[in-house]
Order: sequence, then C-alpha cells, then structure tokens
Amino acid sequence: MRKILTPLMQYHKRHAGAAGLLAALGLALTAALTLALPGTGQAQGLFSPVITVNGDAITGYELEQRAQLLRLLNAPGDHAQLARDALIEDRLKQQAAKAIDLDIAPEDVQTGIDEFAARTNLSTEEFYKALAEGGVSRQTIRNFVRMNLLWRDYVASRFGGRARPSDAEIDRALGRGGASGGIQVLLSEVIIPVTPQTAAQVGGLAEQIAGLKSYDAFSAAATQYSASDSRTLGGRLDWMPLSRLPGPLQPVILALKTGEVTAPLSLPNAVALFQMRGIRESGVSEPRYASIDYASYLIPGGRSPEALAAAQKIIDNIDACDDLYGVAKGQPPEVLDRKTAAPREIPRDVALELAKLDNGETSTALTRNNGQTLVLLMLCNRTADAAADVSREQVANALIEQRLQSFASSHLQQLRADALIVGQ
Repeated sequence: MRKILTPLMQYHKRHAGAAGLLAALGLALTAALTLALPGTGQAQGLFSPVITVNGDAITGYELEQRAQLLRLLNAPGDHAQLARDALIEDRLKQQAAKAIDLDIAPEDVQTGIDEFAARTNLSTEEFYKALAEGGVSRQTIRNFVRMNLLWRDYVASRFGGRARPSDAEIDRALGRGGASGGIQVLLSEVIIPVTPQTAAQVGGLAEQIAGLKSYDAFSAAATQYSASDSRTLGGRLDWMPLSRLPGPLQPVILALKTGEVTAPLSLPNAVALFQMRGIRESGVSEPRYASIDYASYLIPGGRSPEALAAAQKIIDNIDACDDLYGVAKGQPPEVLDRKTAAPREIPRDVALELAKLDNGETSTALTRNNGQTLVLLMLCNRTADAAADVSREQVANALIEQRLQSFASSHLQQLRADALIVGQ
C-alpha cells in the first residue's frame, strides 16, 4: 500500500498546488479504512449529515473515515478537526467548479488513473487490484482523480490570465541587473527528509510550516525538523546570489515578499521550504554558471549518529574534492561519484545544497536509498558563463505556477469565508 500512497501524494502536489495535501489524499482513500458498524441504528447515524456547506452534506461516516485515515498516517494535529476542514474545502471546490459548468471528461479521468498506475510500475488493472486489496474501490480512485483535475482546471480558468507575467517581470526574475548589478537574497530554510513510510506525515507538517507568518516560528521549525546544516542557526542562510539557486526556483524565490514562505517544494528525498528575509542589489553583476563540478560520497546508515560522525571525521581531514579519492580507495566505485554538469542537469536537492557552498565546502543534508544512505556532498568548482541557463519560457512557467498556487489558496479562503457552514 505504501508503494501506492507516495505517487498519490506526488500527483496531488503537481495538480493541486500546496493547499490541502492530506485533505485530497483523504478523499482518494475514504473507502480504504471502513470501520465496523455493529448495528443498523449506528449505521444510520454515521450516514446522517453532520455538517452542511451551502446545503451540501458531509456525513459522520465521511468524517470518521477521514479522521481515521489521518490517525493511521500519523498526521500532526487534531485529526477530527483536520478531517472537518478537509471535507469542507472539498465541498467548496466542487461547488465553485459547478458554478461555471466545469466538468472533466471520463476519458481524461481514466488518463489520470493510468498515470498513477505508470508511476507505481503497475498496469492499470494491477493498480486497481492493489488498491482493492487495501479496501479502495475503483470509484473512490475515479473520484479522487476527477476532483484534482477539476480544481486544477478551475484555477487555471479563473486565474490563468492574471497569472501570466509580463516581459518586464520575466526580465526581473532572470536577474538581469545590467549596470545595476546582480540580485542577492537572504533566506531561511527548512529541509525535511522523506521516506515512503513518513511521506504523508511530512506532507502535513510541511503544509503547516508553509503557513507560518513570523521569523521566530519558522526558525523554531527549522531547529526542530530540518536536516540541513543550517538548523543549528534556526535555518538562517547568509546572503547569496540569486543566480546560484536552481533556475526554476529563482522566480519562485524572487516572487516572495519579505517574511513570506514558499509552498512545500518536492525534492527526491526531502521537502524544502524557504522564507524570504531580505533582497538587495549587490552592485556587482553576479555570474551565471556553465557547469558545476561536485562530488558525492555515500555513507551507510542515513542520518544516524554513527553515519553523521563518520561524515564529520572525513570532513575534518579533507580540503578539496581530490582528497575524497583517498577516502574511497579500496571501496566499491559507486561509493564516490564526482561529476561536472550544467546547472539544469543537476538534481534539484543537490543543486540547492551546492548553492550554499563555496569551493571545498561540504554538506551532509541529503540522503539516498529511502533515507538509508547519507550523502557527503562537496563543491569542487563552478565555471562561469555569461549566458543564462534558464529560458524565458521556464521562468514564465515557474512564475505562473507560483501565482496560481497563491490565487488558489486565497480564493479557497474567500469561498470559506462567504459560505454558510452549519455544524462545523
């Protein structure tokens, strides 16, 4: 079942933005954990309306199912209240789409289900069978996929025109300072490791952190949950050139106002969030990079104290990437991987860590093999290039996605404020 849960969450992040990860997941799996119903009277009570949202009912059965799912996934917070909030938002989204006569064709829903199956390396029929063994019906999955596609299309239809950036905004996002110099940003970060077993719990936690409003609260979250080396400083990073960050992330960061936090950003084995603490023109044009030379040394044990201690012992005895060859001597070749790659070819989690480093500096924030292997990452060298490595189309798409997420979140809050909700 875990093999299927992770793609479900990744699918929702891609199609529904940052808001309501566990809510949409609960809708998908509401039939998976059916509670025993000892008597007809109790069954009737469970299926009676408990909450109405503009006249649309939410039953006690739905609430119990959602709360039970959240308990099994170890979601942080009050499970009963989380379930209520999630189901209320589901009804509001359905009503908003209905108001503009928006619907999803059955063949599009089936395509979405086929995408799920492909990401679990199963055929569609095998996918259905695996879900059925977990108590999830075909109709439940169809409802989940349809809901995500419906909200995605609704947000694009309502806000797509407003989300498109102007040429001037794209120029600014690219960091084209010209005579005015390059752009530097002052960020705080929270990097939360993810394994298949903790994916749902981390998703809920990341959503809560994304809603933090103060520097102190974000710093406390970094100290408690982050795996990055910056956690000892409350997640606070030094000033860095915007051009060091991965290309698609640059416009997302640049769109933040001071104090704002990004939506959770999916990395291969982690979830990242950034808070903007400051932005400035450096007065010096910052270079972009044609290639980055870096090394990754793998240490068994994940983030265990023993593995971290082994990494620190190595760090204390090396000064440059070439020194790692001596450390890896006599071990399997895959233990040490050194490569030179264009910025766009580097995995985003690796690129984020490299952005914080100068030549010869190291990071132990990353893991591989579902958290079982610690990565000692070292920056060897950067090769500057006057040409930008990110196209205008990539920047425009990143800005559109960020703005649509913001519009969707604000609109959902307004829908809730305007709704007649009885029983919440």
